[in-house]
Amino acid sequence: MKKILLITLTAFLTLSSARAAQAPASNPLLTLSAAAVNDTRLIQPVGPKSKGAAVLRAQVLLDRAHFSPGEIDAAYGENVRKAIVAFQTSAGLSPSGVVDGPTWGALNRIAIPALITYKLTDKDVAGPFTQVPEDMMEKSTLSALGYTSALEGLGEKFHASPALLQRLNPGKTFDQAGQDVVVPNVEEHAHLPKAAKIIVDKSDLTVTLVDAAGKTLAQFPASTGSDKDPLPIGDWKVQGVAKNPVFHYNPKLFWDADPTHAKAKIPPGPNNPVGVVWIDLSKEHYGIHGTPEPSKIGKTQSHGCIRLTNWDVMTVAQAVASGIPAVLQE
Repeated sequence: MKKILLITLTAFLTLSSARAAQAPASNPLLTLSAAAVNDTRLIQPVGPKSKGAAVLRAQVLLDRAHFSPGEIDAAYGENVRKAIVAFQTSAGLSPSGVVDGPTWGALNRIAIPALITYKLTDKDVAGPFTQVPEDMMEKSTLSALGYTSALEGLGEKFHASPALLQRLNPGKTFDQAGQDVVVPNVEEHAHLPKAAKIIVDKSDLTVTLVDAAGKTLAQFPASTGSDKDPLPIGDWKVQGVAKNPVFHYNPKLFWDADPTHAKAKIPPGPNNPVGVVWIDLSKEHYGIHGTPEPSKIGKTQSHGCIRLTNWDVMTVAQAVASGIPAVLQE
């Protein structure tokens, strides 16, 4: 009886070892190593419910092409779909919203690695980093509304969710100058020419820059108002650009403001309610601006203004000039 059990156990262990040797160590589509994401042979379709290396590669290449997927997070969502559609349309491809073979061919013409190694600088980790209060009156007492952590700042610098950076760099603390970290390769974009017009589309929740011939130069996901604070449809103009603006808070302009609040100046910084840039429109009290919450762009409502990620609004600011039309449409 013991001999039979020993033979059976030996056979089981042998079979298990063989299966383990044959099984892949991990799903390559979900692996976010630089080698996996940078592989130009990674041409699996990217569509609804897709996650992992292929999505991350597509997001970085779309960002580099000025078709912003919003916050890069290695997951297919509505902002990614809109970026794919706009890129496909611009490239003369069928606008399916899915990265297929021809779309990969067009994206891979952007011959750069999607992930790179970046050495943290003294500036990246210096701070000061402070928690930002929710209350507007408390915010007004601070001298600046900077980042809450080095990780948050790096997320904005590389257009990525902090969670993605942590996933790309397991065990890294992001608080020591000289530390090497893996990041999306989104810096040093190709030059974006000056736009002739801004188009804000309420139905699509996008901001598009076009040239004089109407050709799309860039597209960005946006939050564009709400039922109580609708987007002011019409033809307006850009009146100017303010970087690192002070936000002049007037509770009478906000239906959901605390009734005990008074007018206040909210200090500048990336966690300012309007982010790092205010693009003033000829419609009073309205503008295109940044946000302290990039993950919510295109997913939550605004108080009537047009809200972009901080990095996208900086790109728009560099491509527009005072006097150009801003068409806000249904």
